[in-house]
Amino acid sequence: MDLTEDIYCIGCGAKIQTLDKSAPGYIPNSALQKQLTQNAETIYCQRCFRLRHYNEIVPVSVANDEFIKLLNELGTKDALIINVIDIFDFDGSVIPGLHRFVGQNPVIIVGNKVDVLPKEVSRPKIRHWLEVQSHAQGLRPIKTVLVSSKTGENVEGLLKVIDRYREDKDVYVVGTTNVGKSTLINQVIRQNMTIKDLITTSRFPGTTLDKIEIPFEDGRYLIDTPGIIHEHQMAHYLNDKDLNLIAPQKEIKPKTFQLNARQTLFLAGIARFDYIQGARQGITVYADNQLYLHRTKLENADVFYTRQIGQLLTPPRTEDLKNFPKLVRQEFSIQEPSDIVYAGLGWITVKHPGLVAAYVPEGVNVAVRPAII
Repeated sequence: MDLTEDIYCIGCGAKIQTLDKSAPGYIPNSALQKQLTQNAETIYCQRCFRLRHYNEIVPVSVANDEFIKLLNELGTKDALIINVIDIFDFDGSVIPGLHRFVGQNPVIIVGNKVDVLPKEVSRPKIRHWLEVQSHAQGLRPIKTVLVSSKTGENVEGLLKVIDRYREDKDVYVVGTTNVGKSTLINQVIRQNMTIKDLITTSRFPGTTLDKIEIPFEDGRYLIDTPGIIHEHQMAHYLNDKDLNLIAPQKEIKPKTFQLNARQTLFLAGIARFDYIQGARQGITVYADNQLYLHRTKLENADVFYTRQIGQLLTPPRTEDLKNFPKLVRQEFSIQEPSDIVYAGLGWITVKHPGLVAAYVPEGVNVAVRPAII
């Protein structure tokens, strides 16, 4: 008999299931058996259990269709929207068409993972770039805030911004998977004792299977929504063992290479930079400190890649090559100091004029912006 049949979480309404940790309603089978022996009418999924007892949000994702249904609600609400973005992966963490769903509701863009940026990176330039990118997506954020969900950096500042613009409204937090949204909400809970006390002393009233409602003291709610899976994130092309290489956990240490024309830099086997034409100059790579970088001659690059992908150029690993997409080339003429941004990976700074090419897995974005240093 399927013990999860017709059993729903009392906290969020999700159907209880024991198979998929990232989906709504998940609970380990052992925990389910324990709860069933006590009272089957008060079953909590793991996400709700941890929120209720430990004030901790557990990430959960839903299919695109379910997420669209949730987004359709936003335009009908009088709410403040918090859109969490990975500053290393704007294109991979942006929600397509979000501007069409929010209606007249104000939007705050939160750029996460600021803690791993080198200290010399200009925060105002990063904020400006996020605003420009948001406008290109049709969004008109009333504020752009940089934070670190990991360290808690500037979360207090974000709370002040939320208080300033909330105006007796509910606050919806939206974002794709892997942007640190749930970790950010956990920081908000830790730094806001009023919310924390309310969670531990009362049932949170999430009543749908795709969101959690965390009460403010004025009767309004901070609403955590599940992450949507974005198919074009670099993370989806890597083995779980290698995800740390595209999600830096420590401050990035830039690496500079003196390149002549017709030289190539490989960023492991997941990206490539060709310096095609121009005077000798220093090219600086901003990526995870553990990511393997290899310089070679342009004329040897294709053969070298074919021979060494999954070997010297790892990731991807040998066992992942079957499903790893081909690298796609884009060429850029650089006239002023610019960053070549590899979505989900980092960027390469080119300070002097030249002709360059960037390669990324098919489906992943690469773009050029004014240098932020």
